[in-house]
Amino acid sequence: MSAELICVIVLGLMFVIGTWRDINMGLLGFIAAAGVGGLVLHQAPEEFLSGFPVDLFLTLVGLTYLFGFAQNNGVIEVIVHWCVKLVGGRTAVMPWIFFALTAILIALGALFAVAIIAPLALTFARRNGVNQFMTGLLVVHGALAGAFSPISVYGIFINDYLAKSGLTPTPVSLFLAPFLFNLVFALVVYLVLRNRSGLRAAEDTALSTSESEPEESPRLSRNQIPTLVGLVAMAVSVVVFGWDVGLVTITISIVLAAISPSAGKAAMSRVSWSVVILITGVLTYIAVLEEAGTVEWVSAGISAIGIPLLAALLLFYMSGLISALASSLAIIGVVIALAVPFLESGDVHVGGFVAALAIAATIVDISPFSTNGAMLLANVHPTVRDRYYRQMIGYAGLMCLIGPGLAWVVAAVPTWVTA
Repeated sequence: MSAELICVIVLGLMFVIGTWRDINMGLLGFIAAAGVGGLVLHQAPEEFLSGFPVDLFLTLVGLTYLFGFAQNNGVIEVIVHWCVKLVGGRTAVMPWIFFALTAILIALGALFAVAIIAPLALTFARRNGVNQFMTGLLVVHGALAGAFSPISVYGIFINDYLAKSGLTPTPVSLFLAPFLFNLVFALVVYLVLRNRSGLRAAEDTALSTSESEPEESPRLSRNQIPTLVGLVAMAVSVVVFGWDVGLVTITISIVLAAISPSAGKAAMSRVSWSVVILITGVLTYIAVLEEAGTVEWVSAGISAIGIPLLAALLLFYMSGLISALASSLAIIGVVIALAVPFLESGDVHVGGFVAALAIAATIVDISPFSTNGAMLLANVHPTVRDRYYRQMIGYAGLMCLIGPGLAWVVAAVPTWVTA
C-alpha cells in the first residue's frame, strides 16, 4: 500500500473516530502525524512535528484569553444593554442587534461569540414574545457573517495558510462573500419567521409579566473599563497599524492580568484549548500529508475529473456534509490543503474558491451536532428544546442541500467574468 493511500485512510479514520467517539480531532492529528511520519515516512519527532503552527497557536491563545476577561466581568452584557437603549427598546429590531453583536465579536476574535450572545438573545426573545427560533438563527448567521474577517480566528487561519502555500490571500473577498451570503439568509429567515409566534416555554407568561417591570441597566464599573479599553486597543493596533494579533492580544491580556491577577486566572480558564488543539493538530498532520506527497496525489485525482468547477462543486458538498457533523475549521483546513495544487493551475479563481469553501463549510453550522448549533441548543429552555432540536435539524438539512450549491456560484462567478 502506498504512503499516499495510507495517509488518506488515516485522515478518514480521524474524521470517523473524532465524530463517532467525540474525540478532539487535533489530538488524533498529533497521533496520526507521529504514526504516519514515524512509521511510514521514517521521520524523527522534530521532523513530523515541524508543521506545528507556532504563530497561529499564539493567535488563538491570545484572542480567546483576551475575550475571556470580557466574558467573565460582564463587559459584553453592558455592550448589549447599550445597544438595547440605542434602538429605544424596539423588540422587532433586537434580533438584528444580536446578529450585529455576534458578527462584530467573532470578527474581532471572540471565537465563541454564539456562546456569549445566545443566552442573552434567547432570554430576550422568550420574555418579549419574539420568535425564538428566528432569533437563534440570526445569532448563528451573525457569527458566520463575521467569522472570516482578517483578524478573526477563521480569517487568520485561512489567509496565513494560503500565503504559506504560495497562493495570494484575498482577505477582502473572504470576509465580504460570507458576510453578504449570511446577511441575505438572515433577512429571508427574518421575513419568513418574524410574525410567527414561535416556541413558548412553560414559564413564558410569567416572564412576560415580570418584563413589564423596568430592569436595572448595568453600568460600566471601574474594573470593566480596562477590559473595554483593551478591546478597543486591540482592534486599533491590528486593523490600523497591522500589528501581529497574537502578540498584541497576549500583551494586552498580560496587562489586564497584572491589574487584576484573579481576573487573569479566571480568564485563562476561558482559553479555547479544545479549538487550539484542534487546529494545531490538524495542521501538523497536514504538513505530514504534504511531505508524503498525498496532497499532490489527491489533487491530481480531483483534476482528472476534467471540469474544474464540477470538482469544486463536489468539494463544497463534501465540506458541507462533513462540517454538519464535525469541525468546520478542520474540514476547511483539509480541503484547502488538498486543493492547493488544484488552485495553482489557475483553472479556478483562488479568491472565489476559498470564499465559497468558507460559506459551504459553515452555512450548515446551525446543525445541533456542530459547535455553534450545540451552543445555541444548550441555551434553549428545556420545555421546548425537543421541538427546537427538530427545527434545527430541518434547517440544517436545508442548508446542506442548497448551501454548497449556492456557494459554488461565488466560486464560479470570477471564472465566468474572466473567461
